[in-house]
Amino acid sequence: MAGGVRPLRGLRALCRVLLFLSQFCILSGGEQSQALAQSIKDPGPTRTFTVVPRAAESTEIPPYVMKCPSNGLCSRLPADCIDCTTNFSCIYGKPVTFDCAVKPSVTCVDQDFKSQKNFIINMTCRFCWQLPETDYECTNSTSCMTVSCPRQRYPANCTARDHVHCLGNRTFPKMLYCNWTGGYKWSTALALSLQAQVGLHVQLTVGLH
Repeated sequence: MAGGVRPLRGLRALCRVLLFLSQFCILSGGEQSQALAQSIKDPGPTRTFTVVPRAAESTEIPPYVMKCPSNGLCSRLPADCIDCTTNFSCIYGKPVTFDCAVKPSVTCVDQDFKSQKNFIINMTCRFCWQLPETDYECTNSTSCMTVSCPRQRYPANCTARDHVHCLGNRTFPKMLYCNWTGGYKWSTALALSLQAQVGLHVQLTVGLH
């Protein structure tokens, strides 16, 4: 009888421990739930984050690209399409070579039709303002009206042609002869003026006789 009572007492003690543990877990869970509810009601000081938008990558095509033929020979590209390492100490009028590289967004090839970025160009050592008249274009003056001798000059802005390579600024000032008079070239206007004077002289001579 005594042997059966002892296991019963041990079982009761175990039940009490389990009951205590279950109550403790319930109480602990309730406190955590209350703390969680309190944190939801009072989240504390708010933080503000500023989102900086990422700068969009530029897809704009450079204006010089319109002058650059695609997949053409690099050595024949217009001057606006390349950057060259020039040397101003070359001898004027002598042939010279310069190292050049194509500008961004420009594609060209070599003699074997292989893609190329760096190449050499051959040119004559001279500044752009020293070019012959056929290698640059200039502005015209609409107010230059004279047939006097010597011929008058006017200030003009000139620009080297695209395919011409030269040293210095490609746009430069020039003092040009006034070659337009009332819509006629200076030579034509002078000829007409001389013709009118000769005709007037003939008329006066005939009238005197």
